[in-house]
Amino acid sequence: MSGSPDEEKLEELRQKKMEQLQEQADSQGGEASQEAAQQQAEAQKKAVLRQHLTDDARKRLNTVKMSKPDFGEQVERQVVTLARSGRIQGKIDDQKMKQLLQELKPDSKSFDIKRR
Repeated sequence: MSGSPDEEKLEELRQKKMEQLQEQADSQGGEASQEAAQQQAEAQKKAVLRQHLTDDARKRLNTVKMSKPDFGEQVERQVVTLARSGRIQGKIDDQKMKQLLQELKPDSKSFDIKRR
């Protein structure tokens, strides 16, 4: 009786379901490791910024990130790159941060409106 067609189909369905669950677990494991790597990279970036920026410069950078997140990320990447390449002597203070922001700021577009 254990070899009936219904039981065989049921066992086959169980096997397929187990394979699907295993594949899902594998794919989620990949996402979890990727997320862990992102968190680790973020922690390293924050450590480098803490090491190379004064409190005032860090406050200014946070203010910029709140108003313009993309630009703030760009500035953070630039500071980390400069720090890793060894081109930063000492800490970046508020005045140096202002200069860096000015250099990295995208050119503003001006519009001339002429009325007739």
